[in-house]
Amino acid sequence: MRGSDQPDLQAGAEIIRDTMRTLPNRPGVYRMQDARGDVLYVGKARVLRNRVANYVQWERLPSRLQRMVSQTRSMTIVTTNSEAEALLLEAQLIKRFRPPYNVLLRDDKSFPFILLRADHAFPRIMKHRGARKARGNYYGPFASAGSVNTTINALQKLFLLRSCTDSFFARRDRPCLLYQIKRCSAPCVGRIEEADYAELVQEAKDFLGGKSSAVQRKIEVQMAEAAEALDFERAAMLRDRLRAATFIQGSQAINAEGLDNADIFAMAGKGGQIGVQAFFIRGGQNWGHRAFFPTHTEGLSEEDVLQSFLTQFYEEVPPARCILIDRELPEAELLAEAFREGAGGKVEISVPQRGARRRLIAQATRNAIEALDRRLAERGTQAKTLRELAEFLELAEVPQRIEIYDNSHIQGAKAVGAMVVAGAEGFLKNQYRKFNIRTAQTNDDFGMMREVMARRFARVMEEDPERESGTWPDLVLIDGGKGQMTAVRETVEELGIEDIALIAVSKGPDRNAGREIFHFPDGREKTLPLNSPVLFLLQRLRDEAHRFAIGAHRAKRSRAITASPLDEIPGIGPARKRALLLHFGTAGKVRAASLEDLQRAPGVSKAVAQTIYDFYHPNG
Repeated sequence: MRGSDQPDLQAGAEIIRDTMRTLPNRPGVYRMQDARGDVLYVGKARVLRNRVANYVQWERLPSRLQRMVSQTRSMTIVTTNSEAEALLLEAQLIKRFRPPYNVLLRDDKSFPFILLRADHAFPRIMKHRGARKARGNYYGPFASAGSVNTTINALQKLFLLRSCTDSFFARRDRPCLLYQIKRCSAPCVGRIEEADYAELVQEAKDFLGGKSSAVQRKIEVQMAEAAEALDFERAAMLRDRLRAATFIQGSQAINAEGLDNADIFAMAGKGGQIGVQAFFIRGGQNWGHRAFFPTHTEGLSEEDVLQSFLTQFYEEVPPARCILIDRELPEAELLAEAFREGAGGKVEISVPQRGARRRLIAQATRNAIEALDRRLAERGTQAKTLRELAEFLELAEVPQRIEIYDNSHIQGAKAVGAMVVAGAEGFLKNQYRKFNIRTAQTNDDFGMMREVMARRFARVMEEDPERESGTWPDLVLIDGGKGQMTAVRETVEELGIEDIALIAVSKGPDRNAGREIFHFPDGREKTLPLNSPVLFLLQRLRDEAHRFAIGAHRAKRSRAITASPLDEIPGIGPARKRALLLHFGTAGKVRAASLEDLQRAPGVSKAVAQTIYDFYHPNG
């Protein structure tokens, strides 16, 4: 540490020493915070007092931890009943606060699952992300939305289970297209009995639960029986189901023989970067693989990085009962104990030494090395392109945070502004923002952009006036031309902001993609060659903002389409709204009803009837 940093180091160590005086000899989690209260680091300990005491002896700490101690101005302590409980809490807090001194699993997407619902006489099969609150059987994780979509399509052909919503199901009076293309058994219109459908559901559960061979043999027997009975139509249907089963099993990228439910992890390190390759095996089938690249790994051993990675990975994903890794971990037994509840039983964490499992680890290691090499090559190309971008846009430095803005509306209706964010690692989707346009006039694109900019920068000026948290952009890209540039420039100048690079991107002649014009705040314009990597980067940034803006607008429009005029009446909840619509038929008839008619509606008291009547007849 430099001599000028010594006072800060001593101050941080003194704050930690003061905290130690009240620490119990119990397991728990500690958080170190800076002067603004932002979390610097989250750690767990079997004995809090002993673990935190290490930070007081700052001379023995590596430079990375010395920097952390020098920034520490407060600590928060939470005790737990066991070290395993502390480990799980640590993972939750790291995910919540994303501290700069913790290893971070940089992946904002939750994993997709297949959900077989259990809250309907004819259960639905569907893709699911997020919290597992609905009743039913969950199968996963799958490595990507593509792999789960492909599997669901094949499962529909194999088991003919419905994928439609309950409301769509209830409205049907004839089979839909999925029945015609033999991907549904049409339970909505009685083309299959409830008992027969339940048998298909059980077969699906068996197949996804690891009994795929038994299910296939059963279908083969049924197909042979149908052919022998000269029921060729049924035999053909069973043949198609058998092909779907073969497709699912034939699409496996690795040989999972001998494994039922297992997760496989292997690590590669190169050039200061670390990559982790994961394979997911469920029911003896490979449900895909994904590469991860954790951040904030400087100065840590690969074993510590992998251990921290696994803790955060399983904070959201249910652990497999068998976890195969490529190296010994310092706290493997503690991890297995912590994962026990989420897995529903004992968890085995092992490093295979021979046989088929060792070959799987070798394959995962090879994939990890290849994925990391691709990542480093892409980052090298990306870094070069960003340098060329900075040169083309006349920036003093390579931008670390780029914000791109666009608006979407239909003739001013349901207008939405959108902000997407990109950095050196790519798009930062957890930092995207939507702005529902409040004050700008209909069809005033420039006014909408002014409103979005005013709200965005007024907020960041309030939350981070010193620009320390990394939420200020180095470059702002606007989808538009001279008018949008003028609106944005004037807005940020009114806020007293003069040091952020602004660039507007407009389509060229005939709105031809590839001939974009880049507008500078001083009125200058530039173009790029058609094959320029910088042009491709700027187009990708602009297109992502456009995609996000359109998606936000469509979602807002869909909500408006499904909204009811009854939603505006104070005190009318979903149940009363449903009762009124069932009684009168339409919202228009509710509006035209007399007070006496409203009082006769089931579930509507005199007071509620008066409220509805007064809402539609404010003048009596």
